[in-house]
Amino acid sequence: MNILFAGTPEPSGKILEYLISHPAYKIKGVITQPDKPQRRGNKILESNVSMISKQHDFPLFKPSNLDDPIFKKSIKDINFDFLIVAAYGKIIPNWLLEASNKIPVNIHYSILPSYRGASPIQTSLLNGDDLSGVTFMEMSEGLDEGRIIKIFTLHISDAHNKTSLENDLCDLAIKNIDNVLSLIFSNQFLLNEQDNLNATYCSKIKKSDSIVNFTENADVIVNKYRAYSEWPGLAFVHKDTIIKIHAMDIFHENLSGMPGTIVRFDKTGIYFKTCSETIVITYLQMPNKNIINSIDAFNAYREFFV
Repeated sequence: MNILFAGTPEPSGKILEYLISHPAYKIKGVITQPDKPQRRGNKILESNVSMISKQHDFPLFKPSNLDDPIFKKSIKDINFDFLIVAAYGKIIPNWLLEASNKIPVNIHYSILPSYRGASPIQTSLLNGDDLSGVTFMEMSEGLDEGRIIKIFTLHISDAHNKTSLENDLCDLAIKNIDNVLSLIFSNQFLLNEQDNLNATYCSKIKKSDSIVNFTENADVIVNKYRAYSEWPGLAFVHKDTIIKIHAMDIFHENLSGMPGTIVRFDKTGIYFKTCSETIVITYLQMPNKNIINSIDAFNAYREFFV
């Protein structure tokens, strides 16, 4: 099976590496996002998919415009059975969807029609869901609106954060991709329309989402910590200083105090009262400093927090 692959982040790279390793597949080309300059220094950051593609010397495309005539001609000169899209990051135009011999396949990390859009994993964690999944669907020009080929589900544990849940979903996709592609290749598959009336959408995560409000419910705060663990992280503001949180938990003993305030600070952590229970922060990072544990925080910043 000849494959044109489109993806950008590290989990997409894991899927690409699996396809490369499998003797049934031949990668005919790879599409990924253009390289981006880093915020600090003059280094250029290329995607994980780009780096993997270069290692194997595949034809590599990084178009800023998917309707660019030169890019279109290059793709149309390739004979491929499948266009496989995994977190590429752009809406695929219709001409590219029609370029493959078989239906174009998108791998989406939610149980569609729930969580169409850019942040399904984070949104499922923010909402405290018990179930997530991988949807293989026929790619369409709409935002994750294509007909469903197969759905595979996964239980979300309390220990899952964005990174670990994404890794588990990626493994689930890899585990089932052979079966899905074989069914399509042999025309032994059914396509099911999504229930658009029950569709939900998730928005792109912003840097400003990282600031926590301790007057919220403790479970909501912990879910934000899990969802934002990879980026943008979770932080709080104290005395006009942004402090990053690197470990937190719910403290179930009853501590009195006003929601949003520090009600206890000792070598075991910084305790914030919420509108429900208490949050204890055990690892933190002051601006331009290293991550420290609660003992070091108490010794170095006692006067600042008290």
